[in-house]
Amino acid sequence: MIEIRDLHKSFNKNKVLKGITFNIIRGESAVIIGRSGTGKSVLLKCILGLINADEGNVILNGEELYNKKMSYISQKKTKIGMLFQGSALFDSLKIWQNVSFYDSRKGIKKKICYKKAIENLNKVGLDEKVANLFPSELSGGMQKRVALARAISIEPEVLFFDEPTTGLDPISADVINRLILERVKDIGATAITITHDMASARVIADKIYMIHEGRIIWSGDIGSMEESSNKYVNQFINGKSLGPITLDKN
Repeated sequence: MIEIRDLHKSFNKNKVLKGITFNIIRGESAVIIGRSGTGKSVLLKCILGLINADEGNVILNGEELYNKKMSYISQKKTKIGMLFQGSALFDSLKIWQNVSFYDSRKGIKKKICYKKAIENLNKVGLDEKVANLFPSELSGGMQKRVALARAISIEPEVLFFDEPTTGLDPISADVINRLILERVKDIGATAITITHDMASARVIADKIYMIHEGRIIWSGDIGSMEESSNKYVNQFINGKSLGPITLDKN
């Protein structure tokens, strides 16, 4: 479903992505881990076209997303859902309007949008009572649920999650992880999650990719990650202050 080929991105003299290459098969839940500043978010933005890569290509569902001049080509073939790090709900819109934002912009009738919004809220464990509230009236965990409901509302083929559990307590984070796992499997989507939360990664990942200094240095499933002899992986997943990652930073 997603092919990343020798992707490079620099900001002035700062090389952030240094030849990222990997494939994500259809229906897979891939998790990209790595320390802050290693290029995870830049990679995601290059895939989404929020910033342009300098070299390489991204192929989504058979379509190349960059032309020969490295200009991003907007594709219409594949439906994409996104859960942003800060939820990114519209403060001035009610909850049901946030969830149905895509449909309302397409001109679908208000009654239909409202009904569909309630259905999607139910899928993330929220009922109609919250539909007419505003985001500021909800807790951080509930806002994440609303953002997830919006992301799945278009029945996407690909879902992107940017640090989905940031700012949540462990219990709320686990609820979001379980909901992500259930909803991704329910709609059969291919998912990419960027996180440094290993508790989250262990729940939702079919396969894990670790980025360090702009490169993929390891990939595998949860079992092989736990048993990996890779010193970078071992330091990161165990949260050790001493190791090769820290030495590289110094």
